[in-house]
Amino acid sequence: MRNKFQQAPELQISQWMNSDKDISLKSCLGKVVLIEAFQMLCPGCVEHGLPQAQKAQQLFSPDDLAVLGLHSVFEHHAAMGPESLKAFLYEYRITFPVGIDMPADQGPVPKTMARYQLQGTPTLILIDRQGKLRRQKFGMISDLQLGAEIMSLIKEQPFKAGQSKGHISDEEQGKEASCDETGCHA
Repeated sequence: MRNKFQQAPELQISQWMNSDKDISLKSCLGKVVLIEAFQMLCPGCVEHGLPQAQKAQQLFSPDDLAVLGLHSVFEHHAAMGPESLKAFLYEYRITFPVGIDMPADQGPVPKTMARYQLQGTPTLILIDRQGKLRRQKFGMISDLQLGAEIMSLIKEQPFKAGQSKGHISDEEQGKEASCDETGCHA
């Protein structure tokens, strides 16, 4: 069975925080990726989304899960610049890498936010080991549900180094669980 999921669009980041290097989704192939899109003045992000992402980073092995923040500012731009974000990340003890979404050429919606057609913040994005977009949820999701979804993606057929991007051999297809919008099936 062919994987029906689309390749996740690459992030467009103007600056990374909590990381010494630039991070791309391509560099994360082989891991499940959790992206928490947030704004530091968003109450749902501060109270739920960011703490949940931090917990996921602490609970899962970095060999299996890459946790990234995406600071997507579409309002109050002047109040949420890089210096304010740096202080915010320190104050709230956010340790995972956070990318600042590249501002749009025109309009208030940043480039990655537009690429993913995000409705707002907080938004949770899950990408599988193959780089396919598997979940995009505006609003909140329970910790239990998120943990189950991450573990389900971790348990799927791992990405192999020689494998072309998003391609699964016929032999591997028979062994892989199939997933759709209703869930994953053996």
